[in-house]
Amino acid sequence: MTIETIRVFLTRHLFTSLGGFAFSDWLSILRRHFFSISPRYWPRAILMTVMSLQATANRKKDEKILSRTAPKPPDPLFVLGHWRSGTTHLHNLLALDPRWNFPDFVAVTQPHGFLSCQKQIRESRLMRLLTPKTRLIDNMSASLESPTEDEIALAILCRLSFAMGFVFPKEAGEFDRYLSFREATEEERMRWKAALRHFVGKLAIASEKPVVLKSPAHTARIRMILEVFPNARFVHVHRDPYEVFSSYRRSAAIMLEMMRLQNRTWENFDERILDQYRRLYDCFLEDKERIPPGRFTQISFRELDESPVPTLRRIYQDLGLGDSSRLEKATADYLGGLRSFSRISHQRLSAETVSRINSAWRPYFEAWGYAMRPADGEGAIEAAGSR
Repeated sequence: MTIETIRVFLTRHLFTSLGGFAFSDWLSILRRHFFSISPRYWPRAILMTVMSLQATANRKKDEKILSRTAPKPPDPLFVLGHWRSGTTHLHNLLALDPRWNFPDFVAVTQPHGFLSCQKQIRESRLMRLLTPKTRLIDNMSASLESPTEDEIALAILCRLSFAMGFVFPKEAGEFDRYLSFREATEEERMRWKAALRHFVGKLAIASEKPVVLKSPAHTARIRMILEVFPNARFVHVHRDPYEVFSSYRRSAAIMLEMMRLQNRTWENFDERILDQYRRLYDCFLEDKERIPPGRFTQISFRELDESPVPTLRRIYQDLGLGDSSRLEKATADYLGGLRSFSRISHQRLSAETVSRINSAWRPYFEAWGYAMRPADGEGAIEAAGSR
């Protein structure tokens, strides 16, 4: 058994990215769910409890730092797009530009205390020993310093996130309203906006450079984001819906395994995926017109994959981000490191599944100009992996 095998096993069955709750918040979550944790996940729950005690101690240290300085953060750049559409790849590429700041794994998983504990965790031999070298959902390289999705940070800070449905799959439906917050209360929306403002503000203390954030769920939250950052910029990346479905079906199953505390998967798994996509993009198509001119652009994953430098150059031009030459130089080295990246092939889509996708997602095929495939033997496809 190799060290990497042990790392992967622990990540799948013990560790969790949602271990940074303050102790009082974690206790509130457990009470809300009546301590309904399956016995096989007790070790993960115990670890989360221990981590919450440390997060509480680190929060007190960070509060002292915040009391001394509170710079107003520049308006961020948000990377939008459904899961498995290439948002991580684009986020990684943009983060190569030294003009940008971004949240790394430590900041996202320890949002209460990363200002005081980030250096210690990054330099910890134990953390580096136990951290897998690649992401389990797609084999992309990863480290403690990698750009990381901020949804986890916001979930920890305000406890309002659809991602909690991975932790408590029996009650996943009750967290669905936090995908777009359209069905949430005004108090809940205020809490989420305060968490976003707080997190970006803390990133500004670590570095006064503008931050680039990536969370697919933000695709449905343009309206709220603009209420916090009226001059925010947005880049949306879309991808062939069949490939998105196949890839997300696999990755969602892995994320459930990595985060859940209950011995249950989602009910009506495929239908849930179809519904999340609809919720996400109905809000996006309605609200993207609210974005001020010159602060939104859109690309396809195929463009980014096949012509990364021209695509990045166009993003910078469309959003008025200035010279992209430094990013273009760094891109060549980064892409060279991806030559050994092996995309995961996904399960073949049945004709029935293709038919369901066609029926549920027809407006989105039309919105981005993707061809729908016939729902028969010819329509069953094998979708490629993604970054």
